[in-house]
Amino acid sequence: MSLLPTADRARTRAAVAQLLRPHRAVVLRAFALLLAATGLGLLIAPLLGRIIDVVASGGSPEEITAPVLLILLAVLGQGVLTARGLADVAEFGESALAALRERFVARALALPLERVERAGSGDLTSRVANDVSTVGQAVRIALPELVRSGLTIVLTLVALVLLDWRFALVALVVAPIHVAAVRWYRRRAEPLYAEQRVAAGAQQHQLLDTVGGARTVRSFGLEAAHRRKVRERSWRAVELMLRGVDLLTGFYNRLNLAEFVGLTAVLTTGFALVSTGSTTIGTASAAALYFHNLFNPINAALRLVDDAQIALAGLVRLVGVADLPEDGDDTAAARTDGSIKIAALGHEHRPGQPVLDDVDLEVRAGERVALVGASGAGKTTLAKLIAGVHLPTRGAIRIGGIALDELGRSVGAEVALVSQEVHVFAGPLAEDLRLARPGATDAELREALRAAGALGWAEALPRGVDTVVGDGGHRLTAAQARQLALARLALGEHPIAILDEATAEAGSAGARELEAAADRVLAGRTALVVAHRLDQAAACDRIVVLEAGRVVEQGPHAELLAAGGPYARLWRAWSDR
Repeated sequence: MSLLPTADRARTRAAVAQLLRPHRAVVLRAFALLLAATGLGLLIAPLLGRIIDVVASGGSPEEITAPVLLILLAVLGQGVLTARGLADVAEFGESALAALRERFVARALALPLERVERAGSGDLTSRVANDVSTVGQAVRIALPELVRSGLTIVLTLVALVLLDWRFALVALVVAPIHVAAVRWYRRRAEPLYAEQRVAAGAQQHQLLDTVGGARTVRSFGLEAAHRRKVRERSWRAVELMLRGVDLLTGFYNRLNLAEFVGLTAVLTTGFALVSTGSTTIGTASAAALYFHNLFNPINAALRLVDDAQIALAGLVRLVGVADLPEDGDDTAAARTDGSIKIAALGHEHRPGQPVLDDVDLEVRAGERVALVGASGAGKTTLAKLIAGVHLPTRGAIRIGGIALDELGRSVGAEVALVSQEVHVFAGPLAEDLRLARPGATDAELREALRAAGALGWAEALPRGVDTVVGDGGHRLTAAQARQLALARLALGEHPIAILDEATAEAGSAGARELEAAADRVLAGRTALVVAHRLDQAAACDRIVVLEAGRVVEQGPHAELLAAGGPYARLWRAWSDR
């Protein structure tokens, strides 16, 4: 497994700056509003100190009227300015996050399928789900709180200096404790949370692998092995989570110690200064209130170190994919035909374990060729190599006279791969079909459905082709989903089509209907059929037999039967079922 890349700190900072650049005016306005709101809030402590001094000196009730009214005005003003400032923070934060998500999805969709498969489905899905959610939570909650906390800390320290520099000096006694706590925490948190992200991806990959292949797992009696793998990867994720809890508990213990030491120092200093007449009770009370009011923002800011580490671990994974360079020019030389030429082709999923070895094969434009062989012979691997899902370890593939590596991503416009794993996208059926040709008319959609044998049931849906299908909508049967995939193929303009057991698992009657639909859809195209049913192979122009990754026999059905070789043995075994 080769995980998708993560970005380094410098590149992540540059990416965030780039995302925020279009929102500079909103950022500055939010900062100004929150600064003003924090300043109004800091007026409350000295006003309360003034009230205490009036009461302590035996002043009249009228003397406290003005301070009380000013406190009310400060509270109201702070509330209004804070609300407006936090709205601006949310605006630029959500906008930047939306831009990052769009860029991430665009890059993820453009990734070569081979790279996604090497990384494992869990790595990409955990980034799409867990990391986006974590970063989004940080933008919605942590970022506004961090801005407010930072402004409150800085302005409160300034206010302490203006109130009495001696209190400010004493308050700084906690700074070394906080610095030591943060340094202790950061050294341990960053690698831990990065490890948690990788473990979550591995766990998700294993769950997807086990659940997605449940039928195969049961068929081969692999339940115990898969349960063990799920348990091991899940327990690894739990262990890392518990380590995170222990780390966070130690962090908060240090913060509580700082609060106790700091408030004790301020109160002791206040008592000493009031006793000597160096300050008033009101000033000492205001200083104590200022320091006490620092507890929440300091703890919040330092607590956000934890949220920031988690969010950063997710952010570097998102930026790592979003920052991948785009592929080069997708345009290719003009296609001459739909032929396929394979020379000395070899492929290894793992070094030293060849799946295909020295395969030579030519498919003429418009020819229909079946790939047959026992399980593990290399049929699906060969199909994926031709479709550009994997890059061959050695040898060459030419599509329409153009080398596969020269086609780049545009190979998808030349070769359509329809496998037995068909996805039905959530939304109206018509939109699902138009994925193959966005500008297709309603008449073209109906014609494609007719070719795929799906027009009857599609028009019988509650709203016809406008019926919502997929998750949250009308559920299609396995056979209907495959017909939908064939209808997409019919709409597309691919000169080459590969069917990788696209009619499997539909039952005998359903398979025959799908095979008839496939015949109609493949008309006029070069076709490679990974045959699950040998009667489907028999209908092809030529049959290519693979054994242990090599082409051992090829020719028309009748000739291969007459030769009495590997294909004849396969046919007898299949016919005698």
